[in-house]
Amino acid sequence: MIQKLKTFINAPLTERFIIALIVINAITLGLETSEWAMARYGGLLVWIDSIILAVFVAELAIRLITDFKGFWRDPWRIFDFVVVALALLPATGPLAVLRAFRILRVLRLVTKLESMRRVIMGLLRALPGMGTIVMLLLLIFYIFAVISTKLFADAFPEWFGTIGASAYTLFQIMTLESWSMGIVRPVMEVFPYAWLLFLPFIITTAFAVLNLFIGVIVDAMQTEHEAEARGERDAMREDTKAILSEIKALRGEVATLKSTKG
Repeated sequence: MIQKLKTFINAPLTERFIIALIVINAITLGLETSEWAMARYGGLLVWIDSIILAVFVAELAIRLITDFKGFWRDPWRIFDFVVVALALLPATGPLAVLRAFRILRVLRLVTKLESMRRVIMGLLRALPGMGTIVMLLLLIFYIFAVISTKLFADAFPEWFGTIGASAYTLFQIMTLESWSMGIVRPVMEVFPYAWLLFLPFIITTAFAVLNLFIGVIVDAMQTEHEAEARGERDAMREDTKAILSEIKALRGEVATLKSTKG
């Protein structure tokens, strides 16, 4: 019975069915935020959500029954468990606010699709390198925030009155959101040479440092892809060795039979 359940839950058709339910659930959860949709189809949407949640609970229960120890060793399964458990919290009481996170069930697509898992693993592999870049970015922000606060605090206290305000203003400049007409040009009307500060900051952060993030992520994903490809090649090599050893054994048996008949 356990083996039949394990075969059923790991079947490709079952996986595709669960993926389809995740997509449908994402749509229904989105529609639940619409007053128009809830006024006309609220009962149906809640019913669909409950049915899909019941299927998810049954799926996880079967996986726990068929491979209890393996379930808790797999971080993707634990993630599925947490996401589904959030939807089982009571709709009233202090934990009711967590039900807003039911939409996290959509993230189960990550655990079901190999390509998405590869991207997530690449991002996780990139975290150490990204941490170094974040430290560099914070150092640059601190230096320019101190300089801009000392230079522009008196004339523009709202933007550069404190280091915190300056850092936030510099963050807006880094994102290139209204940085020229909204901030830099008004500052240059009072301090004509202010561009000597802002242009190096933009070039350093928006074009140089942020591109380092992309480079680190791409390199990590490439490494993850190569590691996966290497694992597949090693598995194929082991399969080939096993087949060759079986062929060698068969040849020995055939040779033995021939000598016996002879």
